[in-house]
Amino acid sequence: MKKAIYYTITPHDPSGHLFRVSLTIHSPDPDGQLLALPAWIPGSYMIREFAKNVVQVYAITDQGKTVLEKQDKHTWRAPSENGPLTLEYDIYAWDLSVRGAHLDQTHGFFNGTGVFLRVIGQEHLPHIVDIRKPADPACANWRIVTALPELDATRHEFGSYIANDYDELIDHPVEMGSFSLAIFEVGGIPHEIAITGRVPNLDMDRVVSDLSRVCEAQIRFFEPETQKPPMDRYVFLVMAVGNGYGGLEHRASTALLCSRNDLPVKTPTSDAPAPMSEGYQNFLGLCSHEYFHTWHVKRIKPAVFAPYDLQHENYTRLLWLFEGFTSYYDDLMLVRCGIFDVSTYLQRIARTVSNVQRAAGRKKLSIAEASFDAWIKFYRQDENATNAQVNYYTKGSLVALALDLTIRIRTNGEKSLDDGMRLLWTRYGHNHEATAQEKGIGEAEAERLFEDASGLDLKDFFRRYVHGTDELQLGQLLEHAGIQENLTAKKQKASLNIRTVRAGNDCKIASVYEGGAAHVAGLSADDLLVAIDGLRISGENPSASLDNLLSRYSPSEKVTVHAFRRDELMMFNVTLAEDDTPLYSLSLSSVQTLPAIEARRSWLKRDDA
Repeated sequence: MKKAIYYTITPHDPSGHLFRVSLTIHSPDPDGQLLALPAWIPGSYMIREFAKNVVQVYAITDQGKTVLEKQDKHTWRAPSENGPLTLEYDIYAWDLSVRGAHLDQTHGFFNGTGVFLRVIGQEHLPHIVDIRKPADPACANWRIVTALPELDATRHEFGSYIANDYDELIDHPVEMGSFSLAIFEVGGIPHEIAITGRVPNLDMDRVVSDLSRVCEAQIRFFEPETQKPPMDRYVFLVMAVGNGYGGLEHRASTALLCSRNDLPVKTPTSDAPAPMSEGYQNFLGLCSHEYFHTWHVKRIKPAVFAPYDLQHENYTRLLWLFEGFTSYYDDLMLVRCGIFDVSTYLQRIARTVSNVQRAAGRKKLSIAEASFDAWIKFYRQDENATNAQVNYYTKGSLVALALDLTIRIRTNGEKSLDDGMRLLWTRYGHNHEATAQEKGIGEAEAERLFEDASGLDLKDFFRRYVHGTDELQLGQLLEHAGIQENLTAKKQKASLNIRTVRAGNDCKIASVYEGGAAHVAGLSADDLLVAIDGLRISGENPSASLDNLLSRYSPSEKVTVHAFRRDELMMFNVTLAEDDTPLYSLSLSSVQTLPAIEARRSWLKRDDA
């Protein structure tokens, strides 16, 4: 297949964390072929500068190696060549995340955006990659897992894989190593989950059972007639570590990072399954979130993402829709398919409300503005984020909840947000990889679509809650489904109005809440708290030590706080505030009416709701 771009990628030096890549271009630009590495990866909206990991790019000729001329931070020009051109370069892979590449003696992982140079002008051609096995004997039992279609490889083995074009090539991450693998079928297609990392006594059967239910629920949601998903195969790539959390969606797979303690443990066969831990709830929520993206962001996209410009920021005010609404449906799907009970679901909504309410930034920045600023704010959180930013994932999920309940109430249960999502899929999704031209949805079109789906005028809703910073009236909306808000005042407690983290054996201020006691007194983020009124803050558990010291005081009392700022000891006179943040929870109302029960069952799709 001469009209194709050919790569080989080899885990060349696991100890040095280097992948070696070679690239052959059969018909390079005779005036000098341009090549570029993406600056960011779809789904993670920040310039990552993947080119920083490229170790010198060479052209391989009969005369030897020639270093390519660099044009800018992520673009190279190859020398003029009339015949085939072969390039070689190394990629430093030491980013243990879902976004980049990582390689050592235990495993290898990469996203195409971080390893495959783009041949400018030839992105439309088929792209073939030969994934080679490392020579290190310690890697003799390694296999690979990816959703990339095989060319002449046996599935899960090293060999050649093929993509229709460059965009498809970089949308299939690859994991290699020794991993736990399970295969199951949902919607008539194979699904796989590969878990890398040591997870003693992993209950893979439970993971597969739960994932099967949530995947089936989502397929039925988007594809009620065919009940067929828009891909031919799907893979969950999971890296289990001591402490981690994250996910990144792809067209037929997702890369996930989790704590090994979040995964379920086998119990004796005679015993009932272990209760679902909060960590496992979070893991299933993450899987549900990324699987929902198979439709909502991978195939339904903002207009500016169709196609992606991978060398520059792609600004959109619609991340509240694509990430926030996905964050609403991830847990909703888990309760609808019976994995979460209603009580668990309400607890998780209440936790989201509490987290959003704690951030003063919600009063300053709309979720539409936060979407636009994701490139410089959301993925670059600093110590002032809680005072100046709003999270379009969490706040967006609550806006979706409010919109869903609003539509249900105003249409007497005839319509819901579900209708809007399915209309979005019908108009702007494409059902199969072979579908010709993608089209994305514009910002104004998105709001009109939900009006079309519901038959309602929703302009005021979007003005207040998407483009404005009005507080959502969730309590009133939830009442219609027989759910009540509970606000319990915390026990009166003295507070510095700060968030702390442990830094070695020190108690470090992570955030100072605007207008709080520490802010007024002049304390700042990164200050290391030493003592209160001459009593040392213990290093063994500094945050608990601080809480114990503050428990001896009442709000409005004055204390002397000693703290290090950089290497200078400073003293602050602080008037303690009252930690009066209410405890927020949701529960079923004590009095249930038949309309409320029916509304709740229609919403949660549960007869026992």
